This record gives sequence, C-alpha cells and structure tokens, in this order.
Amino acid sequence: MPNDLFSASLSDKHNNEEGAVFAPRFDASGLVTTVVTDASDGQLLMVAHMNADALKLTLETGIAHYWSRSRKSLWKKGETSGNLQTVVEMRTDCDQDALWLKVTVAGDGPTCHTGRRSCFYRQIVTTNGTSSLVMQLETK
Repeated sequence: MPNDLFSASLSDKHNNEEGAVFAPRFDASGLVTTVVTDASDGQLLMVAHMNADALKLTLETGIAHYWSRSRKSLWKKGETSGNLQTVVEMRTDCDQDALWLKVTVAGDGPTCHTGRRSCFYRQIVTTNGTSSLVMQLETK
C-alpha cells in the first residue's frame, strides 16, 4: 500500500537489503509488523502493527505508537496506563517488512493489557498429541 511519509519500497534488492534508505514495506492493509523488546534485558514484550502514521509519530516523538487492528485507530502505547514505551533503538529486517523496537517502559512496567510485563505469558505445551497453555512466572 503506497504512503506519502516514507520512501517507496526499493525495487533493487541490493539497495533494499544493504543500502541506507529507509523504505518500509507495508502489507496490503498498510501495516508493518513490529516486535517490541525491553531495551535492558531483551525480554519480548509484545508484537503489534504500525501504519505509516504510527511509524511517523514514533520516529518524531520517540514514544511508541501503533495501529490497533481491532479498534481501527492509532494507539499511543501506555497513554491511559502511564506505561509509555520510550524507543531506545529501532531496527528493520533485511527486506524492511518488519520492525524491532527496543524500549524502556515507564510507570510500573506492564506492557500487556492484562497487567503483565509481557504479552507472552503462556507457554504452549504438547503432551500425548494435545496442546495446552501453561502460565509462566514473570521475570523482572
């Protein structure tokens, strides 16, 4: 999906993978997948999506913004809880269709809407062909 905020996707594979031009590849819905980890210890906190406006706001403010697919609206992470995510570092993958944010979380630290530090608080365990979810203890 085209946007006016960022360079168009690069047609030259070498330039896309090795060059200095930031040209995020948004999917057909205008989104780019974003992985978020804690800058201090690397724990995976969440996976979300950004549209061009969310990415622009994140780059301009240093505070993580996302696109809520369920609410169909921009979302400033932590705006209501006080647990804002300050971006320490942002990376893109080789073909620029995914982002990785390393963040510090303000407030008392939860990232998940359930009040947990990470959205990944359950492990999938398969026993005798049946998969189930097991709660994991939080580390912090």
